[in-house]
Amino acid sequence: MNEHIVIITGAAPLAPDVVARIPADAVLIAADGGLDHALAVGLQPTRLIGDLDSVTDDGVTWAARNASIERHPADKDRTDTELALAVAASLDPERITLIGGGDRLDHTIASIGALGALSVTSVPMLDAWWNDQHVTVVQGPGSATLHLVAGSTLSLLALHGPCTRVTLRNTRWELTEVDIDPVVGLGVSNEVPAGDRPVDVEVSLSGGTLTIFDVPAVAR
Repeated sequence: MNEHIVIITGAAPLAPDVVARIPADAVLIAADGGLDHALAVGLQPTRLIGDLDSVTDDGVTWAARNASIERHPADKDRTDTELALAVAASLDPERITLIGGGDRLDHTIASIGALGALSVTSVPMLDAWWNDQHVTVVQGPGSATLHLVAGSTLSLLALHGPCTRVTLRNTRWELTEVDIDPVVGLGVSNEVPAGDRPVDVEVSLSGGTLTIFDVPAVAR
């Protein structure tokens, strides 16, 4: 079993502080043009997956010598990120982290939304860094503990359908077994209380797929 798989995707350069969080022993997979962003910061993925319409010729040349390439036709039903996530999930990892960024809203929603796909529900831990924002996905019934810097903000969104009996602890506005409808404001813009130490924010739900966005106080 692979302990941690990191998928690099998106249309933006990788932030140095996010790159620094990648474990040295993580398995790296690039989704199409994500390979160029990975190579630019010294990362060397072992797989390149996608239709290869965004990666540069130099990137493809590097991959042909140093990685395995899984090329898909441009006319396909799934995005390159979804294809990479499916491959990662098939390797039975303990954790998948998606790293990417960009300004296109449709690509952002599709990439983050892919973390709630059925193909990855067997993975115990799913998270992402999109630009400077961290995302955690929790499948119900399930729970997560987020170690957040005091003063950080976080939002809970039901992106894949209703979430039931959601409980949130150690935030300014706590929740106790509430149901959250898809893409509503109930869980948006919460805060971690100010203080001198990080806070363990506890989240649980009985059903649905909950997407948690958090922004460290230092990044605001």
